[in-house]
Amino acid sequence: MAAFLARRFAQALLTIFGVATLIFFLQRLTGDPTYLLVPETATPADIDAMRRTLGFDRPLIVQYVAFLADLARFDLGRSVIQNVPVTTIIASRVPYTLALAAGAFVVACGVGIPVGVALALWRDSLAARALAGLVLAAQSMPTFWSGILLILVFAVTLGWLPPSSTGGFSHIVMPSIALGLLSMATFARITRTSLLDELSRDYVRTARARGVGKGRLLARHLARNAAIPVITVAALEISNLLAGAVIVETVFAWPGLGQVTVQSILARDFLVVQGVVLLGAVVTVALNLAADLLYSAVDPRIRLEGGRA
Repeated sequence: MAAFLARRFAQALLTIFGVATLIFFLQRLTGDPTYLLVPETATPADIDAMRRTLGFDRPLIVQYVAFLADLARFDLGRSVIQNVPVTTIIASRVPYTLALAAGAFVVACGVGIPVGVALALWRDSLAARALAGLVLAAQSMPTFWSGILLILVFAVTLGWLPPSSTGGFSHIVMPSIALGLLSMATFARITRTSLLDELSRDYVRTARARGVGKGRLLARHLARNAAIPVITVAALEISNLLAGAVIVETVFAWPGLGQVTVQSILARDFLVVQGVVLLGAVVTVALNLAADLLYSAVDPRIRLEGGRA
């Protein structure tokens, strides 16, 4: 097990290094942000002076080495637009994005998994067909469109919920639903497929022949055996929720990481974009590692195989 974790940790570091390198060079291809920071009346000398102040006059490889050195010290630099540390900007936005992602995850799991169970246990019924239509609609609807529809119905027409910005619990309801709908459909499909696979196994037929009910069979055997694919999807979907927050936060004017990322990209604020992307990479890698640990908790055979690997 220790060797398995050490190997995964080394892979995680290599992945983060690759993401850091890729985002550094891709951002530099978008242009020189110096022109955005000087007034229209600035002379070439003024532009050169600003470029030297920001360090963009140095060769690209020198900037890259300095970037890696700062990253090793957990220093993400200062925003070239706001002139404040990138860590400060990210820290002020993280709570909003975490709250939104948590709400969306509750919607995705709280609705998707029960729906998937119902689709598997009561397939071919009228209720299952109705739930399948709901899953198909949630999977087919783009996030920005579902957000606009929610605002139109519940904020503009009915006036039940605020249309945008932050505040109390009511402000996070619609963004959470809009962000969680697609993940809800994914959880429902994976849960249904995994349960149907387990229902076709010999031990299930034997238990049914002995008179074991569906509820007891689900609680004692099916749920645990079908959990591995769901855990895998959960780790991936949390990352997708954080990525999808970019669109949802823009639609609902939610002041999270997604909104600041869009603003920084438009302003060519390289360091802020780098910081947000690196944070996303670290979170994704950490979630995948956590999923591996959950595998071993759910199925001891995986723990033994990991220890021998």
